[in-house]
Formats: sequence, structure tokens, C-alpha cells
Amino acid sequence: MTIKTMQKRSSEIALNAIREESSNMAPMLPSSILEAWSSLAPEVRAALIATEISTVSTLGTTNTSVSSFTSSGASDDSGEKSSNTSEEEDTNGNNNLNVLVEECSESGTKTILRPLERAPENIFEISKTTSRETIAVQKTASSTVTTKTTIMTTSKGWRNVFTLPISYDVNMVPTGTLLDPTNMQLLDSTGVHPEGYNTRFAVIDEAVDAIYGDKIRAYFTELGIELSTIVIPGGEPDKRPAAVDTILDAMCAYKLRRREPFLAIGGGVVLDIAGMAACLYRRGVPFVRVPTTLLAIVDASVGVKNGVDYCCCVTDETYKNRVGSFYAPSSCLLDTSFITTQDMRNVSNGFGEILKLALVRSVDLFELLETHGRALVESRFAPSPTVPDGVAQRIIDLSIQIMLEELGPNLWEYELERCVDYGHTFSKLLEMVPGVDIMHGEAVNIDGFFCCLLSYLRGFISMDTVDRVFKCMQFLQLPTTSSHLTSQLAWQSCKDAVEHRHGAQRIPLITEIGDSVCVSDITPEELDRALELLSQFDHIKSGE
Repeated sequence: MTIKTMQKRSSEIALNAIREESSNMAPMLPSSILEAWSSLAPEVRAALIATEISTVSTLGTTNTSVSSFTSSGASDDSGEKSSNTSEEEDTNGNNNLNVLVEECSESGTKTILRPLERAPENIFEISKTTSRETIAVQKTASSTVTTKTTIMTTSKGWRNVFTLPISYDVNMVPTGTLLDPTNMQLLDSTGVHPEGYNTRFAVIDEAVDAIYGDKIRAYFTELGIELSTIVIPGGEPDKRPAAVDTILDAMCAYKLRRREPFLAIGGGVVLDIAGMAACLYRRGVPFVRVPTTLLAIVDASVGVKNGVDYCCCVTDETYKNRVGSFYAPSSCLLDTSFITTQDMRNVSNGFGEILKLALVRSVDLFELLETHGRALVESRFAPSPTVPDGVAQRIIDLSIQIMLEELGPNLWEYELERCVDYGHTFSKLLEMVPGVDIMHGEAVNIDGFFCCLLSYLRGFISMDTVDRVFKCMQFLQLPTTSSHLTSQLAWQSCKDAVEHRHGAQRIPLITEIGDSVCVSDITPEELDRALELLSQFDHIKSGE
């Protein structure tokens, strides 16, 4: 680099600064960086330091070091920071065998982590070196001078690393025995208490309380336990922050203990609300999920998500599950006998989530639904001569196992391309249309069939496959279209997906029954073609 614009006085100041800067950098920078710095020609170092002195003077920064050396540490293709264990020297020249080094090519930051003696697995002393490059171009009548400057900043601190021990059991209870006092599973799930502690707390779905309330209370009375309950409605319009407050008030009045599990008995809405309250009360108390609908048994009870719909005062719009948490239950108790007291529409609604899993993950599950789905809807999972023994349980077992396989390694959804999001792109806005009469599984199914048509238009599946899926959906008495699924709602759903899935649509489409791929390039024109194709089918509509 040729320097024509620097004054002699500036060079003298900069060269003097080299000596002082070298001594200051020694405790802060690795020896490799200092060696690279020293290898530069004095006039180059002078130019860089002179530029930095000017920058520091302007910004008022006091902890900035300068170097033309940029580390080229390991990073993955996405530019995310990578880490490795290496042998580094501490400030006293000693080797630290367990030092970790993280390098991020995107931010230019190198972080060195040194474990502390008393908590070496969790607490690390950290030092960060960040390299930022700037280019300045100065034009004069006779020349153009380009100055490239690399500014290196250092900082120190600590990092706390802690992994939550997440573990919960999803228990299949012998059918029809959960509320039998001879079966102690329900009581045992509420924890071990000192002798004489004979009260328990439960949140119960209003619809469940009307059918099973007396039997639930009789179970605990028979076992010498006084049950304190709060009964809340379980409809989608009731899934609001106010419902969480209602439960929190009841918990305060009951004086629920810090380690005392409470029961949440009901459909998916009540389980979501109760889970949210459990996460908030005393910053987290254990709770037991007891799902009472087919949908809740195969969906809400399996993962760790809780939440409520939220009405924004600024936009005056209601957003589905916009406020929530990842918070695991202490356990889940599943008794499929609850399904027999649901009406047929609710049973079909539950099949919306089951069919979704079949389409993206399991041909075996899909074939079971093709063959026995209609009979199971009509019998509402009660024993029936039209359904072979073991089929109903096999369908539920497969559904739960697939959900756990997909959710288990990704509970906090760090990976956003999820096949279980099938049917959950357009359904979210569809469910939030004011006054619409549509259930969650129904909306998921309408979304799922619409995505089948998108798959067909892309050449992923044949029309024979589309017809096969459509026929299965009709067997299950599930709606496949809605008058509210318009071009505007469909495109708005894609934009909402980009926001929710962090910058990309990530919409799952099936490539065959039992397999899928996520796409992020769906266009408004593509949606319109799918809507036109959708109108050509003879649909079972929702109850809207």
C-alpha cells in the first residue's frame, strides 16, 4: 500500500503508538495475532494505527485494539459460529487443556472460553475478539487513495451454560380405568406428599366437568383426598390471556406448593391454557396432562408447547398461539375411553391431526385410516364389530410415536423445517376469521388438502395420489375446503409463515404418501392455480 496523504508528524505519532500498543495488546491478544502484527512493515502499521487513533478519538472508544490480521477459523457454510476444544495459553503462559474456541465468520468474532474451577461444566470465563474491516476511498486531483482498515475489539466476561433436564412420560392407561379408585395412577401422578396432606388441585374443562365431574371428584373422595377445582370453558374463543389469569387466581387461593403437580383435564385448549399457567406460577410448577379428546390425545398432550391466542391492541387482530411457552408436563395420562363421549364431529376433528402425520410420515398409518377410518368415526372408538380388535389402539399408538419421534429431538424448534407443520400454514389464519365455525383439526385438513394440490401442481405427486387422499378425507368426514380460503388469505398466510418461521416460508408439501419436503418459494400465482383446482372437487364443507 502506498501512502501519499499522511503527514510526517502523523507517522511519528503512530510509530510511537506502536510501542505502547504492543505492550497493551500482549495480555489481550493471542501470540499468533501479535506475530502477524509484527510482520507488517512499520509504515503499514503506522497507517493503520493512525487511522484507528482518529476513529477512537471520534467514537470515544477506549478498549479498541488494531491489527491487519484477520483470523480464518473454522465455520460452517451458513456462517454460523463453530466451536472446538484446543490447547490455549492463559495470561500466565500456562496451558489450559479444556479451553473452548468459537469462531463466527459472519460477525468476525473469536471467543475463547476457559472453564472455572468450581463449576467447569457450566461457568466459563470468556474473552472475545471481534474483527471488523472498513474501506475508505479518498480522491484528489492527482490520485485515489484506498485505505483498508481492520479494527479489532476485545471484551471479557462470563458465560453460563445450562441444559434443562427435560423428561416426561406419556402413559397409556388401561381403557376406562383412569377414574376407577382401584387404579392409583391419577393420584400417584400428583406427587408424593407428607402424611396428612390430603388436598389436590385440578383445572377441568367445562364440557368434561359436565360429563365426568362427579366421577372425578368421587375418585379422590374415595381415596381420602379433597379436590379443589377450577372449571374453565374449552372453546377456541376462550383461549385468551384472561383464562390464564383465572387459573392463576385459583392457584393463589389454593396456595399451590412449589413442587406440587396439579391436574389439567380436558381438550387441547384447556391443556394449552393450563400449561401456560403452570409455566408462570412461581416461575414454574409441575402439571399433569389428562387429555379427553382424540385431538388432544395425539397432539396437545405429546409435546411441550403451551399458549393462548392474543388480540393485539395496535393492529386489532387476534393471532393464534401468539403468546406461549415451551414447558414440559411432569407426565401425561391417556385413557382412550374419553373419546367415546365425544360427538362424531369432534372425532373427525381429531383425525385431522392423525391424517396429517400419515401424509408426511407413514404409509402404514394412512392405509389404516383408508380402511378403518369411517368405521372408527361412526363408532367413536367404542368397541365395534366393524373394527378389528387392536386397530383403534394401533392408530393412536402410531400417531403418538410419530409425533414424539419428530418433536423429541427438536422440542424447542431450533430446526424450523418441520414436517409436522404440514397443515399449519393456511389453517392458522383460517381459524382466526371472525365468526368462523371451524375446529382445529378441520382447518388443518383443509390446509392439508390445499397443500396436496400445491404438490400436484409442482409435479411432486400424481392426480391419482390426490384423489386417494381426497377419498380418505371424505371417509373421515373431514372438510376439504372453506369459503374463507381466499387468494388474499392464502398469500397472507405465506407472509405470516415467513415471520413465524424466521425469514422463509418453510411450507411442508408431500412428495408421496409418507414423505415430504419443505419449500419456501410459493408465489401468489401458484396459490391462485391451486385455488382454481380446489374449486373443481366435490367437497364436504366445514360447519362454517
